Amino acid sequence: MNKILTLFFLFTVYFAGAQNSEGQAATQSPSDVLKFKELEYDFAQIPQGKPVFHFFDIVNTGKDTIRLSNVQASCGCTTPEWNHEPIAPGAASKIKIGYNASAEGTFEKYITVTYNDNQTKQIKIKGTVWRAPSGSAPANASIQFLKQQNL
Repeated sequence: MNKILTLFFLFTVYFAGAQNSEGQAATQSPSDVLKFKELEYDFAQIPQGKPVFHFFDIVNTGKDTIRLSNVQASCGCTTPEWNHEPIAPGAASKIKIGYNASAEGTFEKYITVTYNDNQTKQIKIKGTVWRAPSGSAPANASIQFLKQQNL
C-alpha cells in the first residue's frame, strides 16, 4: 500500500510541475527561443596587440521570427558584428566577436545579446594576453662583421 501511495504522490508532483498557474501545460518561454551552441569561448593565450575573433553560432528554436536588436560588449576592446536580418524559425545565424588585447594578463569580457527588443542573453569571451617583446628584433652582430669585410 505504501508503494502505491508513493507512486501516486510522485505521479501527482510530476504532473503538477508540468502545469503553469492557469492549469495549462507549460510552454517554452520567449527567452528560450534563442539557443547558443556555446555561451563562453576561451581564446587561451593570445599575443598582445593582435586582434582575434570568434563566431558564436545561434539558432531560433521558436515558432516565430526573432530579430537581434543589439549586441553590446562590456568594453571598447571587444567588437560584436551580427546580421540585422530576422532569423526565421529553425534558422541559424552567427555573431562575430572580435577582441583586441592591449593589456597584458587575463581577461573576461561579457557581451549582452538583446533580441525581440526586450529579451537578453549573455555570452563571454576570456583568455590570457602575453606581452609582445618591446622594440624591434635584436641587432644581428654578423651583419656588422660582413659590412667590415666588404669595405
